[in-house]
Amino acid sequence: MSYLIDRRENAKNKNMVNRRRFMERYKQHIKKAVEKAVDNRSITDMERGEDVPIPAGDVSEPVFHHGQGGRRTIVHPGNEEFMAGDRVQRPQGGQGGGGGSSDASDQGEGEDDFVFQLTSDEFMEVLFDDLELPNMTKRHLKGTHSFKYEHAGFSNDGVPAKLSVTRTMKASRMRHIALNARRKREREALQETLLAAQHSGDELTLRRIGKQLQDLEKQIRKVTFLDDTDLRYNLHVKKPIPTSQAVMFCLMDVSGSMDQAIKDMAKRFYLLLYLFLKKHYERTEIVFIRHHTIAKEVDEHEFFYSRETGGTVVSSALQLMDEIMHERYSPDEWNIYGAQASDGDNWNDDSPKCAKILRENILPDVQHFAYVEITKRSHQALWEEYAKLEEEFPELFAQQHIRGVGDIFSVFRQLFQKRLAA
Repeated sequence: MSYLIDRRENAKNKNMVNRRRFMERYKQHIKKAVEKAVDNRSITDMERGEDVPIPAGDVSEPVFHHGQGGRRTIVHPGNEEFMAGDRVQRPQGGQGGGGGSSDASDQGEGEDDFVFQLTSDEFMEVLFDDLELPNMTKRHLKGTHSFKYEHAGFSNDGVPAKLSVTRTMKASRMRHIALNARRKREREALQETLLAAQHSGDELTLRRIGKQLQDLEKQIRKVTFLDDTDLRYNLHVKKPIPTSQAVMFCLMDVSGSMDQAIKDMAKRFYLLLYLFLKKHYERTEIVFIRHHTIAKEVDEHEFFYSRETGGTVVSSALQLMDEIMHERYSPDEWNIYGAQASDGDNWNDDSPKCAKILRENILPDVQHFAYVEITKRSHQALWEEYAKLEEEFPELFAQQHIRGVGDIFSVFRQLFQKRLAA
Protein backbone atom coordinates (compact mmCIF):
# COMPACT_ATOMS: atom_id res chain seq x y z
CA MET A 1 0.00 0.00 0.00
CA SER A 2 1.36 3.46 -0.88
CA TYR A 3 0.49 6.82 0.66
CA LEU A 4 0.51 10.27 -0.92
CA ILE A 5 1.52 13.02 1.50
CA ASP A 6 0.75 16.61 0.56
CA ARG A 7 3.26 18.87 2.32
CA ARG A 8 2.07 22.13 0.81
CA GLU A 9 1.30 24.89 3.24
CA ASN A 10 -2.36 25.20 4.10
CA ALA A 11 -2.84 28.54 5.82
CA LYS A 12 -5.97 29.24 7.87
CA ASN A 13 -7.42 25.72 7.42
CA LYS A 14 -8.62 26.36 3.89
CA ASN A 15 -9.48 22.70 3.33
CA MET A 16 -11.66 22.35 6.46
CA VAL A 17 -14.86 22.86 4.47
CA ASN A 18 -13.98 19.99 2.13
CA ARG A 19 -12.94 17.82 5.07
CA ARG A 20 -16.24 18.47 6.85
CA ARG A 21 -18.16 17.69 3.68
CA PHE A 22 -16.26 14.43 3.27
CA MET A 23 -16.94 13.43 6.90
CA GLU A 24 -20.63 14.16 6.48
CA ARG A 25 -20.80 12.09 3.30
CA TYR A 26 -19.15 9.03 4.89
CA LYS A 27 -20.62 9.55 8.35
CA GLN A 28 -21.87 5.96 8.70
CA HIS A 29 -18.46 4.44 7.84
CA ILE A 30 -16.75 6.75 10.31
CA LYS A 31 -19.26 6.13 13.13
CA LYS A 32 -18.92 2.35 12.80
CA ALA A 33 -15.12 2.60 12.90
CA VAL A 34 -15.22 4.86 15.97
CA GLU A 35 -17.63 2.60 17.87
CA LYS A 36 -15.48 -0.43 17.06
CA ALA A 37 -12.34 1.39 18.20
CA VAL A 38 -13.91 2.27 21.57
CA ASP A 39 -14.54 -1.39 22.36
CA ASN A 40 -10.96 -2.38 21.50
CA ARG A 41 -9.07 0.43 23.23
CA SER A 42 -7.68 0.59 26.73
CA ILE A 43 -8.88 3.22 29.17
CA THR A 44 -5.68 5.25 28.82
CA ASP A 45 -5.86 5.29 25.01
CA MET A 46 -9.35 6.67 24.52
CA GLU A 47 -8.50 10.16 23.24
CA ARG A 48 -6.28 9.09 20.33
CA GLY A 49 -7.35 9.61 16.72
CA GLU A 50 -8.31 6.75 14.41
CA ASP A 51 -7.67 5.49 10.87
CA VAL A 52 -10.98 4.82 9.10
CA PRO A 53 -10.84 2.48 6.08
CA ILE A 54 -13.45 3.28 3.44
CA PRO A 55 -14.00 0.78 0.58
CA ALA A 56 -12.61 2.08 -2.68
CA GLY A 57 -15.93 1.55 -4.45
CA ASP A 58 -17.66 3.92 -2.03
CA VAL A 59 -15.37 6.86 -2.75
CA SER A 60 -15.68 6.70 -6.52
CA GLU A 61 -17.29 9.72 -8.17
CA PRO A 62 -19.85 9.46 -11.00
CA VAL A 63 -18.43 10.77 -14.27
CA PHE A 64 -20.26 11.79 -17.45
CA HIS A 65 -18.37 11.13 -20.69
CA HIS A 66 -19.00 10.34 -24.34
CA GLY A 67 -19.17 6.65 -25.16
CA GLN A 68 -17.40 5.14 -28.18
CA GLY A 69 -20.66 3.95 -29.76
CA GLY A 70 -21.07 1.27 -32.43
CA ARG A 71 -18.81 -1.70 -33.02
CA ARG A 72 -15.05 -1.17 -33.15
CA THR A 73 -12.54 -3.28 -35.06
CA ILE A 74 -9.38 -1.34 -34.18
CA VAL A 75 -6.03 -3.02 -33.50
CA HIS A 76 -4.05 -0.64 -31.29
CA PRO A 77 -0.39 0.18 -32.08
CA GLY A 78 2.19 -1.99 -30.32
CA ASN A 79 0.04 -5.13 -30.49
CA GLU A 80 1.98 -8.27 -31.40
CA GLU A 81 -0.55 -10.91 -30.39
CA PHE A 82 -3.95 -10.18 -31.94
CA MET A 83 -5.20 -9.64 -35.48
CA ALA A 84 -8.24 -7.72 -36.69
CA GLY A 85 -11.36 -9.82 -36.17
CA ASP A 86 -10.02 -11.80 -33.16
CA ARG A 87 -12.35 -12.14 -30.17
CA VAL A 88 -10.93 -11.52 -26.68
CA GLN A 89 -12.40 -13.56 -23.81
CA ARG A 90 -13.29 -11.97 -20.49
CA PRO A 91 -10.93 -12.78 -17.55
CA GLN A 92 -12.34 -15.52 -15.32
CA GLY A 93 -13.64 -14.31 -11.95
CA GLY A 94 -14.42 -10.75 -12.97
CA GLN A 95 -12.06 -7.90 -12.10
CA GLY A 96 -10.82 -9.30 -8.83
CA GLY A 97 -11.45 -8.16 -5.28
CA GLY A 98 -10.47 -4.94 -3.67
CA GLY A 99 -7.39 -4.41 -1.61
CA GLY A 100 -7.31 -5.79 1.90
CA SER A 101 -8.20 -9.38 0.99
CA SER A 102 -5.76 -11.96 2.32
CA ASP A 103 -6.47 -14.49 -0.44
CA ALA A 104 -3.77 -14.53 -3.12
CA SER A 105 -4.83 -14.76 -6.76
CA ASP A 106 -3.18 -14.57 -10.16
CA GLN A 107 -6.29 -13.22 -11.89
CA GLY A 108 -7.99 -9.84 -12.01
CA GLU A 109 -6.96 -6.62 -10.35
CA GLY A 110 -8.33 -4.44 -7.56
CA GLU A 111 -7.82 -1.27 -5.58
CA ASP A 112 -6.81 -0.65 -1.96
CA ASP A 113 -9.32 0.79 0.47
CA PHE A 114 -9.13 4.52 1.09
CA VAL A 115 -7.85 5.26 4.62
CA PHE A 116 -9.14 8.46 6.25
CA GLN A 117 -7.39 9.63 9.41
CA LEU A 118 -9.45 11.23 12.17
CA THR A 119 -7.78 13.64 14.57
CA SER A 120 -8.34 13.22 18.30
CA ASP A 121 -10.85 16.12 18.32
CA GLU A 122 -12.76 14.67 15.35
CA PHE A 123 -12.74 11.25 17.03
CA MET A 124 -14.33 12.75 20.16
CA GLU A 125 -16.84 14.69 18.08
CA VAL A 126 -18.02 11.59 16.19
CA LEU A 127 -17.98 9.50 19.37
CA PHE A 128 -20.34 11.82 21.23
CA ASP A 129 -22.51 12.89 18.30
CA ASP A 130 -26.24 13.15 19.16
CA LEU A 131 -25.61 12.92 22.92
CA GLU A 132 -26.56 15.41 25.62
CA LEU A 133 -27.25 15.76 29.33
CA PRO A 134 -31.03 15.41 29.78
CA ASN A 135 -33.28 18.19 31.07
CA MET A 136 -30.65 20.95 31.31
CA THR A 137 -33.00 23.88 31.84
CA LYS A 138 -31.67 26.06 34.68
CA ARG A 139 -29.79 29.07 33.34
CA HIS A 140 -28.32 32.04 35.19
CA LEU A 141 -26.34 35.19 34.41
CA LYS A 142 -23.25 34.04 36.28
CA GLY A 143 -19.58 33.49 35.63
CA THR A 144 -16.84 35.57 34.05
CA HIS A 145 -17.07 33.73 30.73
CA SER A 146 -20.81 34.19 30.25
CA PHE A 147 -20.56 37.03 27.76
CA LYS A 148 -20.74 37.52 24.03
CA TYR A 149 -20.05 40.46 21.73
CA GLU A 150 -22.90 41.81 19.61
CA HIS A 151 -22.85 44.39 16.83
CA ALA A 152 -24.28 47.67 18.10
CA GLY A 153 -23.94 50.07 15.17
CA PHE A 154 -20.97 52.23 14.23
CA SER A 155 -18.64 54.65 15.95
CA ASN A 156 -16.38 57.53 14.84
CA ASP A 157 -13.55 56.13 16.97
CA GLY A 158 -11.97 52.71 16.87
CA VAL A 159 -9.01 50.55 15.86
CA PRO A 160 -8.10 50.00 12.18
CA ALA A 161 -9.07 46.32 12.40
CA LYS A 162 -12.71 47.33 12.98
CA LEU A 163 -12.89 49.89 10.16
CA SER A 164 -16.08 49.56 8.11
CA VAL A 165 -15.04 50.35 4.55
CA THR A 166 -18.60 50.46 3.22
CA ARG A 167 -19.85 52.89 5.88
CA THR A 168 -16.71 55.02 5.53
CA MET A 169 -17.16 55.36 1.76
CA LYS A 170 -20.83 56.24 2.22
CA ALA A 171 -19.91 58.97 4.71
CA SER A 172 -17.27 60.30 2.31
CA ARG A 173 -19.79 60.36 -0.54
CA MET A 174 -22.37 62.21 1.56
CA ARG A 175 -19.79 64.81 2.62
CA HIS A 176 -18.84 65.38 -1.04
CA ILE A 177 -22.49 65.85 -2.00
CA ALA A 178 -23.16 68.22 0.92
CA LEU A 179 -20.11 70.44 0.29
CA ASN A 180 -20.18 70.55 -3.53
CA ALA A 181 -23.89 70.50 -4.35
CA ARG A 182 -24.22 74.34 -4.46
CA ARG A 183 -20.96 74.75 -6.37
CA LYS A 184 -22.00 72.18 -8.99
CA ARG A 185 -25.30 73.96 -9.50
CA GLU A 186 -23.42 77.23 -9.97
CA ARG A 187 -21.10 75.51 -12.42
CA GLU A 188 -24.01 74.26 -14.51
CA ALA A 189 -25.52 77.77 -14.60
CA LEU A 190 -22.16 79.33 -15.62
CA GLN A 191 -21.70 76.70 -18.34
CA GLU A 192 -25.08 77.64 -19.82
CA THR A 193 -24.10 81.34 -19.71
CA LEU A 194 -20.78 80.47 -21.35
CA LEU A 195 -22.54 78.72 -24.24
CA ALA A 196 -24.79 81.74 -24.76
CA ALA A 197 -21.76 84.06 -24.79
CA GLN A 198 -20.04 81.84 -27.33
CA HIS A 199 -23.04 82.07 -29.66
CA SER A 200 -23.23 85.85 -29.30
CA GLY A 201 -19.44 86.34 -29.54
CA ASP A 202 -19.24 88.33 -26.27
CA GLU A 203 -15.50 88.08 -25.50
CA LEU A 204 -15.69 90.02 -22.23
CA THR A 205 -18.35 87.67 -20.83
CA LEU A 206 -16.39 84.64 -22.02
CA ARG A 207 -13.28 85.69 -20.08
CA ARG A 208 -15.27 86.54 -16.95
CA ILE A 209 -17.26 83.25 -16.96
CA GLY A 210 -14.12 81.24 -17.74
CA LYS A 211 -12.37 82.74 -14.70
CA GLN A 212 -15.37 81.95 -12.46
CA LEU A 213 -15.48 78.36 -13.74
CA GLN A 214 -11.77 77.88 -12.96
CA ASP A 215 -12.30 79.15 -9.40
CA LEU A 216 -15.26 76.81 -8.92
CA GLU A 217 -13.30 73.80 -10.17
CA LYS A 218 -10.50 74.59 -7.73
CA GLN A 219 -12.98 74.77 -4.86
CA ILE A 220 -14.58 71.45 -5.87
CA ARG A 221 -11.18 69.72 -6.08
CA LYS A 222 -10.17 71.07 -2.68
CA VAL A 223 -12.76 68.78 -1.04
CA THR A 224 -10.62 65.80 -0.01
CA PHE A 225 -11.54 62.27 -1.09
CA LEU A 226 -11.36 60.96 2.50
CA ASP A 227 -11.42 62.91 5.73
CA ASP A 228 -11.06 61.87 9.37
CA THR A 229 -14.71 62.73 9.91
CA ASP A 230 -15.70 60.06 7.33
CA LEU A 231 -14.17 57.15 9.23
CA ARG A 232 -16.69 54.69 10.65
CA TYR A 233 -15.79 51.75 12.89
CA ASN A 234 -17.85 48.69 13.80
CA LEU A 235 -19.05 48.95 17.38
CA HIS A 236 -19.41 45.77 19.44
CA VAL A 237 -20.78 45.66 22.96
CA LYS A 238 -20.27 42.97 25.57
CA LYS A 239 -23.54 41.39 26.69
CA PRO A 240 -24.04 38.71 29.34
CA ILE A 241 -25.62 35.43 28.25
CA PRO A 242 -27.36 32.82 30.41
CA THR A 243 -25.02 29.97 31.36
CA SER A 244 -26.10 26.49 32.35
CA GLN A 245 -24.41 25.49 35.58
CA ALA A 246 -24.20 21.72 35.92
CA VAL A 247 -22.56 19.22 38.23
CA MET A 248 -22.14 15.48 37.62
CA PHE A 249 -21.79 13.09 40.58
CA CYS A 250 -19.88 9.93 39.66
CA LEU A 251 -20.47 7.13 42.21
CA MET A 252 -18.35 3.99 41.76
CA ASP A 253 -18.50 0.79 43.82
CA VAL A 254 -14.97 -0.46 44.65
CA SER A 255 -15.95 -3.19 47.11
CA GLY A 256 -14.40 -6.66 47.20
CA SER A 257 -17.19 -8.14 45.05
CA MET A 258 -16.07 -5.92 42.18
CA ASP A 259 -13.26 -7.96 40.58
CA GLN A 260 -10.68 -6.31 38.34
CA ALA A 261 -12.59 -6.99 35.11
CA ILE A 262 -15.75 -5.36 36.47
CA LYS A 263 -13.78 -2.39 37.81
CA ASP A 264 -12.14 -1.91 34.41
CA MET A 265 -15.56 -1.83 32.73
CA ALA A 266 -16.82 0.68 35.30
CA LYS A 267 -13.75 2.84 34.65
CA ARG A 268 -14.36 2.63 30.90
CA PHE A 269 -17.93 3.85 31.40
CA TYR A 270 -16.83 6.74 33.62
CA LEU A 271 -14.00 7.67 31.27
CA LEU A 272 -16.50 7.95 28.43
CA LEU A 273 -18.67 10.13 30.66
CA TYR A 274 -15.67 12.26 31.68
CA LEU A 275 -14.55 12.81 28.07
CA PHE A 276 -18.14 13.57 27.02
CA LEU A 277 -18.50 16.27 29.69
CA LYS A 278 -15.11 17.81 28.90
CA LYS A 279 -15.93 17.87 25.17
CA HIS A 280 -19.43 19.37 25.30
CA TYR A 281 -19.80 20.92 28.77
CA GLU A 282 -16.56 22.68 29.70
CA ARG A 283 -18.13 24.49 32.66
CA THR A 284 -19.65 21.36 34.19
CA GLU A 285 -18.17 20.37 37.54
CA ILE A 286 -17.54 16.71 38.32
CA VAL A 287 -17.65 15.20 41.81
CA PHE A 288 -15.97 11.78 42.14
CA ILE A 289 -17.15 9.46 44.92
CA ARG A 290 -15.70 5.99 45.61
CA HIS A 291 -17.33 3.69 48.13
CA HIS A 292 -17.17 0.27 49.76
CA THR A 293 -18.55 0.29 53.32
CA ILE A 294 -17.50 3.96 53.55
CA ALA A 295 -17.89 6.60 50.85
CA LYS A 296 -15.24 9.21 50.15
CA GLU A 297 -14.97 12.16 47.77
CA VAL A 298 -11.74 11.84 45.77
CA ASP A 299 -9.96 13.57 42.92
CA GLU A 300 -9.87 12.37 39.33
CA HIS A 301 -6.59 10.42 39.67
CA GLU A 302 -7.62 8.57 42.82
CA PHE A 303 -11.04 7.81 41.36
CA PHE A 304 -9.58 5.98 38.37
CA TYR A 305 -6.39 4.49 39.82
CA SER A 306 -6.78 3.91 43.58
CA ARG A 307 -6.69 0.23 44.65
CA GLU A 308 -8.65 0.63 47.89
CA THR A 309 -11.35 -2.00 48.49
CA GLY A 310 -13.60 -3.41 51.25
CA GLY A 311 -17.18 -4.48 52.00
CA THR A 312 -20.32 -3.10 50.37
CA VAL A 313 -22.72 -0.45 51.68
CA VAL A 314 -24.12 1.41 48.65
CA SER A 315 -26.19 3.85 50.69
CA SER A 316 -23.00 5.46 52.02
CA ALA A 317 -22.27 6.92 48.55
CA LEU A 318 -25.82 8.23 48.14
CA GLN A 319 -25.74 9.85 51.60
CA LEU A 320 -22.45 11.59 50.76
CA MET A 321 -23.89 12.79 47.45
CA ASP A 322 -26.92 14.19 49.25
CA GLU A 323 -24.71 16.05 51.74
CA ILE A 324 -22.48 17.57 49.04
CA MET A 325 -25.52 18.58 46.96
CA HIS A 326 -27.10 20.60 49.74
CA GLU A 327 -23.80 22.10 50.95
CA ARG A 328 -22.29 23.23 47.64
CA TYR A 329 -24.85 22.95 44.82
CA SER A 330 -28.19 24.65 45.32
CA PRO A 331 -30.91 22.89 43.28
CA ASP A 332 -32.34 26.32 42.44
CA GLU A 333 -29.21 27.30 40.53
CA TRP A 334 -27.52 24.06 39.45
CA ASN A 335 -28.44 21.33 36.99
CA ILE A 336 -27.55 18.25 39.07
CA TYR A 337 -26.81 14.83 37.56
CA GLY A 338 -25.75 11.50 39.00
CA ALA A 339 -24.22 8.33 37.51
CA GLN A 340 -23.75 5.23 39.65
CA ALA A 341 -21.90 2.02 38.67
CA SER A 342 -21.95 -1.19 40.70
CA ASP A 343 -22.10 -4.96 40.33
CA GLY A 344 -25.40 -4.92 42.22
CA ASP A 345 -24.02 -6.73 45.26
CA ASN A 346 -25.25 -5.04 48.47
CA TRP A 347 -26.50 -5.85 51.94
CA ASN A 348 -30.17 -6.79 51.60
CA ASP A 349 -31.21 -4.36 54.35
CA ASP A 350 -29.29 -1.55 52.62
CA SER A 351 -30.99 -1.74 49.20
CA PRO A 352 -34.37 -0.37 50.41
CA LYS A 353 -32.43 2.37 52.21
CA CYS A 354 -30.75 3.32 48.89
CA ALA A 355 -34.13 3.58 47.18
CA LYS A 356 -35.47 5.72 50.02
CA ILE A 357 -32.56 8.18 49.88
CA LEU A 358 -32.97 8.53 46.12
CA ARG A 359 -36.76 8.87 46.29
CA GLU A 360 -36.93 11.41 49.13
CA ASN A 361 -33.64 13.35 49.04
CA ILE A 362 -31.95 13.13 45.63
CA LEU A 363 -34.43 12.64 42.78
CA PRO A 364 -36.61 15.67 43.70
CA ASP A 365 -33.55 17.92 43.18
CA VAL A 366 -31.71 16.37 40.21
CA GLN A 367 -32.20 16.65 36.47
CA HIS A 368 -31.34 12.99 35.86
CA PHE A 369 -29.82 9.98 37.64
CA ALA A 370 -28.40 6.92 35.84
CA TYR A 371 -27.58 3.54 37.35
CA VAL A 372 -25.38 1.01 35.54
CA GLU A 373 -25.14 -2.56 36.82
CA ILE A 374 -22.07 -4.45 35.60
CA THR A 375 -22.46 -8.18 36.10
CA LYS A 376 -23.05 -11.45 34.28
CA ARG A 377 -25.12 -12.79 37.16
CA SER A 378 -28.83 -12.37 37.70
CA HIS A 379 -30.07 -9.13 39.21
CA GLN A 380 -30.25 -8.79 42.98
CA ALA A 381 -32.15 -6.65 45.50
CA LEU A 382 -30.55 -3.35 44.50
CA TRP A 383 -31.70 -3.70 40.87
CA GLU A 384 -35.21 -4.62 41.99
CA GLU A 385 -35.47 -1.58 44.26
CA TYR A 386 -34.17 0.69 41.51
CA ALA A 387 -36.65 -0.80 39.04
CA LYS A 388 -39.45 0.60 41.21
CA LEU A 389 -37.83 4.03 41.04
CA GLU A 390 -37.64 3.82 37.24
CA GLU A 391 -41.40 3.24 37.15
CA GLU A 392 -42.07 6.13 39.54
CA PHE A 393 -39.67 8.62 37.94
CA PRO A 394 -39.32 7.67 34.23
CA GLU A 395 -38.02 11.14 33.28
CA LEU A 396 -35.50 11.38 36.12
CA PHE A 397 -34.17 7.86 36.64
CA ALA A 398 -32.79 5.24 34.23
CA GLN A 399 -30.90 1.99 34.72
CA GLN A 400 -29.01 -0.22 32.28
CA HIS A 401 -27.22 -3.57 32.42
CA ILE A 402 -23.66 -4.13 31.17
CA ARG A 403 -22.56 -7.75 30.70
CA GLY A 404 -19.33 -7.22 28.79
CA VAL A 405 -17.01 -4.64 27.30
CA GLY A 406 -18.99 -4.59 24.05
CA ASP A 407 -22.07 -3.29 25.89
CA ILE A 408 -20.44 -0.20 27.41
CA PHE A 409 -20.73 2.24 24.53
CA SER A 410 -24.26 1.19 23.51
CA VAL A 411 -25.44 1.56 27.12
CA PHE A 412 -23.74 4.95 27.36
CA ARG A 413 -25.54 6.14 24.22
CA GLN A 414 -28.90 4.89 25.50
CA LEU A 415 -28.50 6.83 28.75
CA PHE A 416 -27.45 10.12 27.13
CA GLN A 417 -29.15 10.01 23.73
CA LYS A 418 -30.67 13.32 22.63
CA ARG A 419 -34.39 13.36 23.21
CA LEU A 420 -36.86 14.89 20.79
CA ALA A 421 -38.58 17.98 22.12
CA ALA A 422 -42.17 17.37 23.12
